[in-house]
Amino acid sequence: MAKILIADDEQDIRELLTWTLRFAGHEVVVASNGEEAFQVAQQEQPELALLDVRMPRMNGYEACRRIKADPALKHMPVLFVSAWGQESEVKLGLEAGAAGYVIKPFEPNQLILKVAELVAKKP
Repeated sequence: MAKILIADDEQDIRELLTWTLRFAGHEVVVASNGEEAFQVAQQEQPELALLDVRMPRMNGYEACRRIKADPALKHMPVLFVSAWGQESEVKLGLEAGAAGYVIKPFEPNQLILKVAELVAKKP
C-alpha cells in the first residue's frame, strides 16, 4: 500500500486517521503542524498527504502551497481533512493545489475509498 502523511494539530484526530489508514494497510507518518508537515514530506516522500486546515506554525493551505512548489513533492496529492467545510474554505483548499477536501466528522470507509482513489491516480 502507500506511505501517507497525516498532519493535524489534534492528537486524537491524528490517532484516528492513523488507525484508519493502517487498518487499510497503509504506512503512516505524522506531523502536528503545517511546518512539520512540509519537513516530514520532504524527508519521507509520502505518496499522499492528509492535511488539516487550521494548524499552528503554518496552516494547511500554506503547507499545501509549499508542497506543490517543491519539485520533488509537487506530484504528491494533498487531501484536506478539516472541520472547516464552508464552500469558501473548500475553494481555498482546491486553489492551494489540493486534490480533494473531506469534512470532519468523516466516515472511515469513505476516507479509505478517497485515499485509494488518490493513490491510484498518482503518476
